[in-house]
Amino acid sequence: MAPTRRDIESSAATPFGPTLPRHKLSRRTLLKAAMAGMAAPGVATLLSACGGGGNGTGPTAGGETIPAPDNPVKWPLSEKNPIIESGQKIKPGSTLRLYNYADYLAPGVLKAFEKEFDVDITLSTFNDADEALTKVASGDLGFDVYFPSYDSLGRLIQADLLRPLNHDYIPNMSNVWPDYLNPWYDQGWQYSVPYTVYSTGIGWRTDMIEEDIAARDNPYDVFWDPQYRGKLAILDDFHTAMSMVLLRNGIEDVNTTNSDDIALMRDQLLELRDKTRPRVTISMYNDLPAGQYGLAQMWSGDAINAPYYLPKGQSPDVLRYWFPSDGKGMVDNDLMAVLAQGQNPVAAHQFINYMLDAKVAIKNFGFTGYQPPQKSVTAESLVADGLVPKNLATATVLQKFFDTAVPLLQLPATTDTEWHQIWQEFKAGG
Repeated sequence: MAPTRRDIESSAATPFGPTLPRHKLSRRTLLKAAMAGMAAPGVATLLSACGGGGNGTGPTAGGETIPAPDNPVKWPLSEKNPIIESGQKIKPGSTLRLYNYADYLAPGVLKAFEKEFDVDITLSTFNDADEALTKVASGDLGFDVYFPSYDSLGRLIQADLLRPLNHDYIPNMSNVWPDYLNPWYDQGWQYSVPYTVYSTGIGWRTDMIEEDIAARDNPYDVFWDPQYRGKLAILDDFHTAMSMVLLRNGIEDVNTTNSDDIALMRDQLLELRDKTRPRVTISMYNDLPAGQYGLAQMWSGDAINAPYYLPKGQSPDVLRYWFPSDGKGMVDNDLMAVLAQGQNPVAAHQFINYMLDAKVAIKNFGFTGYQPPQKSVTAESLVADGLVPKNLATATVLQKFFDTAVPLLQLPATTDTEWHQIWQEFKAGG
């Protein structure tokens, strides 16, 4: 019988999983206002200055190769950072340096790897992608494994900051969903492997929000509904929050460069601010179950984690999560990659392979709430095995969603600047 969530990471458990520290922060936590002010265009410029420019087989925009599902990219192998030779062993007692979001790796998984491979792991964390890319681009921190999103992968490769993977060290890649053997953002998985998959939807508490949000003709409209003024929150992630405006209006290009679409986003974001005064945060996993508000734009992994933060004795049955049943919403995945600056590339490869082990992946899920794209993991099995409560089954990610989903892609630098300017205007008036 598969382990239930109460067996994973801790013997002290809630009905649906381990009791985690109340100060535990989720995958994208701690995005401070000061960090939010760091404009991504500056990071894009920094990465461009590190080296690269347009390369690969995909389309280019302003000298950048930008992967997309309809424009897959086969990246050239780095000449500066060659693939490591096969057959090498990890040096006993060596240090493996990981760079990831806070609390996006299970501590028990890290300890088990250290014990099995006789290495010491140093985990450094970042608050958001802009911060991470800035530090990675400096090249002098010696990180071995980095956990990027695919919208930054192209810039990392073109700046020659990643080391191509030696597939001989990663046989567990056979465990993942087949599409990831040749993903559009990295044909042939030459620089990356998948880590987690997640959707973006709407979470709410039925004891605070009497309306069935999922029954609305357009659930996104709820964020503009004055009756919920001061009772809701949206994600403090410019691309994710602004894309919701587009989806509300039936615009599926959530990476639009169209000036009319961008103007519409600005107008409706400012309208949203004036009508409902939403909180702009990424602590929904904690704030929503704590009752600080009753409704929020959420990532699916945080919705799955939300039951752990309910008051003692509160049933998880009050929680709900909506995502379009046809999959036409935001669905994305995060990655693992080997940084060229690292000093332990053999251990880095072994760690990536370890994380792709089916048992390790599900144990890691028990801590993070973010679903691994493993063949052995299905929406049905996650619920049946007690890893996800039935009322949050909609927060699981189906493979078929990626056929209809609207992924958040790398934005061309000029468009990125436009989006950021609107986002800062929206937040400045909040």
